[in-house]
Amino acid sequence: MECFETQMRTDPTLMNSPKTHPPGLLPEPAAPRDLVSIHDLAPSEILTLFSLTSMLKQRPADFRGVLAGKQMVMFFEKPSLRTRLTFEAGMDSLGGSTFFVDQTASRLNARESLYDIAHNLERWIDLIVLRTFSHAVVEEMATYADVPVINALSELEHPCQALADFFTLQEHFGDLSKIHFAYVGDGNNMAHSLLLAGASVGAKVSIATPQRYGLNPVIVTMAKAIADETKALLRILSDPRKAVAGADAVYTDAWASMGHEHEAEERAAIFTPYQVNAALMQLAKPNALFMHCLPAHRGCEVTDQVIDSVNSVVFDQAENRLHIQKAILVWLLGGGVGRFPARSAHA
Repeated sequence: MECFETQMRTDPTLMNSPKTHPPGLLPEPAAPRDLVSIHDLAPSEILTLFSLTSMLKQRPADFRGVLAGKQMVMFFEKPSLRTRLTFEAGMDSLGGSTFFVDQTASRLNARESLYDIAHNLERWIDLIVLRTFSHAVVEEMATYADVPVINALSELEHPCQALADFFTLQEHFGDLSKIHFAYVGDGNNMAHSLLLAGASVGAKVSIATPQRYGLNPVIVTMAKAIADETKALLRILSDPRKAVAGADAVYTDAWASMGHEHEAEERAAIFTPYQVNAALMQLAKPNALFMHCLPAHRGCEVTDQVIDSVNSVVFDQAENRLHIQKAILVWLLGGGVGRFPARSAHA
């Protein structure tokens, strides 16, 4: 597993919510806030973000037009289905505009420096969304640009997906501090964000990876620090059976993430014991949920029997990408409201 030396940017002064703000709504940031990492959100902010997400999901008509006049640009170095469409559909439903720049043929900073790009974008656009290979690109853009930056996937984290996943779990279980969440497979960007999110909501989190494909130690240290605050229980293992035993939800991801496709054959031999199949699911609690961020490689990390079962919530997760990202956009861009819109008579 490649070791990433990038450190998370955190400003403790931005983690404190003003006490005068109406309850139930994330305060509009006094200065541009970014979502580069799950660590950019305090544990209390994640739960409040989930409340906003629930309102947006249940009452979409109440929020139409709250981002009218706002403009978002998306630079994607990697292909996408869910991430692109949910951001575009979400921004459109809130009244804003989206510009998409396809960077799959070249890296974002290939023609000019990120410093120059950022200072151009901040004069035209209200928010920047990046889907990149290098996490450092997202961090640099957030450092230079005087508008919010959202990490829509880097090699280190996938925060929007992890937030949608734990929102999905909240819909099914309610109190997230009482659940046992298990992840088996590659210690990749998805595993990192899920560990940080699970720690933030106070859950019991068990992650099992092959030793050569373990978690980034910096992420583990950060998650442990969060767990000290939230009383979450974190278990970093190599045995998938121990991780899944007694779990309320079992999660996996592709064995070879984008950028590692050339390792697929080698990884398949190593990861076979980590396949989520009927036998592994039987170790979890009865009716445990199965989760996957998609796209899934059926017959590799998960069998058809599991992903197509009645306990699979993979499409609930995909739907909730739309709702969580709308909440993130409303929060980061303010939405022009000091409180939630009044409840619609047509809700």
